[in-house]
Amino acid sequence: MSNQRTPLTYKDAGVDIDAVTTALRSVARMAKSTHTPPVLTGLGSFGALFKPDFSAMDEPVLVSSADGVGTKLMVARRAGRFDTIGADLVNHCVNDILVMGAEPLFFLDYLVAGHWPKGRLEDLISGFARACREQGVALIGGETAEMPGLYQPEDFDLAGFIVGVVDRAHILVPERVHAGDVLIGLKASGLHTNGYSLAQKVLFERMGLDVTDQLPGTTTTVGEALLAEHRCYLPCLKAFLRDPDLHAMSHVTGGGFTDNLPRVLPGELGAVIDRTRWEIPPLFEVIAAGGPVERDEMDRTFNMGIGMVLVVEASAADRMVQGLEAQGEEPVLMGTVEAGGGVRYVGG
Repeated sequence: MSNQRTPLTYKDAGVDIDAVTTALRSVARMAKSTHTPPVLTGLGSFGALFKPDFSAMDEPVLVSSADGVGTKLMVARRAGRFDTIGADLVNHCVNDILVMGAEPLFFLDYLVAGHWPKGRLEDLISGFARACREQGVALIGGETAEMPGLYQPEDFDLAGFIVGVVDRAHILVPERVHAGDVLIGLKASGLHTNGYSLAQKVLFERMGLDVTDQLPGTTTTVGEALLAEHRCYLPCLKAFLRDPDLHAMSHVTGGGFTDNLPRVLPGELGAVIDRTRWEIPPLFEVIAAGGPVERDEMDRTFNMGIGMVLVVEASAADRMVQGLEAQGEEPVLMGTVEAGGGVRYVGG
């Protein structure tokens, strides 16, 4: 009896190198469309080279961040749509360094799955590339992997890594904030990339809705509402980054107002938010009623329709509002900074 066994290949173990390599050729073309003059290499090298010009800055400081999109991936998979969550991640990362006063330089991605179905990688990268082009940030590389056994065939995840720069004198730090400063809110485009575990539990489990169903009280579907792209605030805020009356900014992500605003305030100061100053978008009202979810929990989980909060000098608030309105924004005067820590809510 022969003991000879049939030779195994990587494909037999669940990893199709040829299929991934073919997909990456398309990915490389999309990434190249985002490249700015400082990019010295294309995809395919073991590392990326980037030669920035900091001659206009007195003391350039690099600012970096990494993030993911959480369980919004599950909504994308449920809806069978994968061309938006890459943009979600780029915009989220840009916003995270923007609150330090930084503008983005380059972005890298990490994508992993149990198996990459045909077209999935291209859809994901198309979102990365589109958002990078829109925000002027170069997609210079990343990592793509298949890990059968660790991930189920339909499972996948992605992460983003961004590097930006700010002149040290213009870094937005808590020490710039003082009592009496005014909070100006900029509207969100939806849930952005946080709170999806609770949103799905309410909408899909308790309410029995699916992505193709109409969201109650609206003309949009549940899937469209949940997959609305995380908006980027760089275009409307770029002109204000060196304004001395802009003291701080808070990107309203996981933790809502309750946990994110204190991150940009000195320890001895807190914020008071007037809940009556803006209209809560229908998606949040449906989630609150369908849970039910109490308002304090909503404020600590979701952005409630405000995705970025500016902390500004009181005497400059009207000027800031007018400048934002001139760019098509609908800024909300939503509160003030006061003595004492934490976030205090009034109204609503």
